[in-house]
Amino acid sequence: MSIRDKELKIHFKPGHAELVQNEVYTPYRRVLVTGATGLLGRAVYKEFKNNDWDALGSGYNRARPCFLKCNLLDEDAVRGVIQGFQPHVIVHCAAERRPDVVERHTEAAINLNVHACASLAKEAGGIFLIYISTDYVFDGRNPPYGENDAPNPLNLYGKSKLEGEREILRHCPGAAVLRVPILFGEVEKVEESAVTVLWDRVQEGAESCTIDHCQQRFPTYTNDVAHVCRNMAERALQDPSLRGIFHYSAKEQMTKYEMACAIADAFNLPSSHLIPMTEQPAGAGAQRPQNAQLECSRLELLGMSVEPTPFKTAIRDSLWPFQHDKRWRQTVFH
Repeated sequence: MSIRDKELKIHFKPGHAELVQNEVYTPYRRVLVTGATGLLGRAVYKEFKNNDWDALGSGYNRARPCFLKCNLLDEDAVRGVIQGFQPHVIVHCAAERRPDVVERHTEAAINLNVHACASLAKEAGGIFLIYISTDYVFDGRNPPYGENDAPNPLNLYGKSKLEGEREILRHCPGAAVLRVPILFGEVEKVEESAVTVLWDRVQEGAESCTIDHCQQRFPTYTNDVAHVCRNMAERALQDPSLRGIFHYSAKEQMTKYEMACAIADAFNLPSSHLIPMTEQPAGAGAQRPQNAQLECSRLELLGMSVEPTPFKTAIRDSLWPFQHDKRWRQTVFH
C-alpha cells in the first residue's frame, strides 16, 4: 500500500467542530476494466476493488457516476484514459456478446468486438492486457477444446471474437486471452444473461413451455471468472512472461432445459410445465455450436484456476432478488 495524499475531514461533536487531517491510503496496483457496466465487467471490477486494487471501470451507454464514460472506438479517448490512469493491468470485458444481435447489427458489433480491440491493444504498450473471449470460436463438433486447438466459429459473433483475439495478440504480444462459456451472475434484469432469462419460464408454472434440450452448455458464474482474472493479473505482475490463450469454464454440463429444471429445484419450484425440445426449430437465429466444452488444464497447471461455484448455489445468489416476495429489493441491490 502507498500513501497518495492527505485528506481533511471535519469532525462534529456537540458544541465543537474539529478539522482533522488523515492519511489516505490507496492500492499501488491499478486496473482498468472496460465494459464495467456489463454482466461480467461488474463482477471483475468488484473483485479487484475488494482485493486491494485501485480499479477504474469504463462504460459507454450505461456509464454511471462511479464509472468513466469512454467510447472505445475513439482512439484519442482511449489513449487519454490509459495515459491518465496508467494502469498496471487492463481487463477488456466490453463486447457485443449476443449472437443474434451481432447477426442483425453486424457493423456496430464488428466495430466493438474487433476494431476497439486493435485500438486498445495498440495503446496498451507494456501493460498486461486480459481479453475476454468465448467458447464460440469453436464449432462444437469435437469437444473438449484445448487452448491450441484450431478455432472454427459457426456464427458472426464467434468470428468477431476470434478476430478480436488476433488483433489483441498482434498489437500486444504480451497479452492474455481468456475464453469462457455462457455466463450468469448478479443481473440488473433477468434478460441480461441467457441463463437467468430462463427464470421467467420457470416461474410461469401454470403454462407449459418448451426449452432447448439439444445444445450442451457449461454455465459459468461471473464471480468465478472475475477471480480468475485477478489471479492472472497478480501472477503477471510477478511473472511478465505470462501470456497467450487460456480457458476457464464451470464443469457442470447442462442443456438450457436442464438449467431451467435446476433453477426450479434451487428455489423449490415445480418444473413439470417445462418441456424439453430435442430439435432446433427453423429460423432459430444465429447457429450455435453443439458442444464447445473448454479444456482448462493450462490455468490449472499454473495454479491460477478457481474451483467453480456449484450451479444451484450461484443461481440462488443471482436470482433471489427476483422472487415475487423480494422484488422490492431489486431497487436496493441492483
